[in-house]
Amino acid sequence: MATKKRSSRKYGKAAEKSVESAMRRRKRGTLKSGKGGKGGKVKSRKQAIAIGLSEAREKGAKVPRKRTTKKGGRKAAKKSSARKSTRKRTTRKRTARKRSR
Repeated sequence: MATKKRSSRKYGKAAEKSVESAMRRRKRGTLKSGKGGKGGKVKSRKQAIAIGLSEAREKGAKVPRKRTTKKGGRKAAKKSSARKSTRKRTTRKRTARKRSR
């Protein structure tokens, strides 16, 4: 008996076509970023791939979910706490001033 090989593709063929299309549009200079294509021209290869995958997701193609980054919050918090500890603390002595009339 021949067993059927299981497909372990992360991305479907429709997603592949969508990314190819986005790459072609980038090369032609017609791929634009932003909502409704009102943004600037896309020159980055990575950005073109991201746009292609996003379009594929909208069409319902087999594309894994977007990664949620938890590092961003931690990094920002770490930086701010480090900044606070290294900041010089200046204490001003407030003297009570008496008004003479």
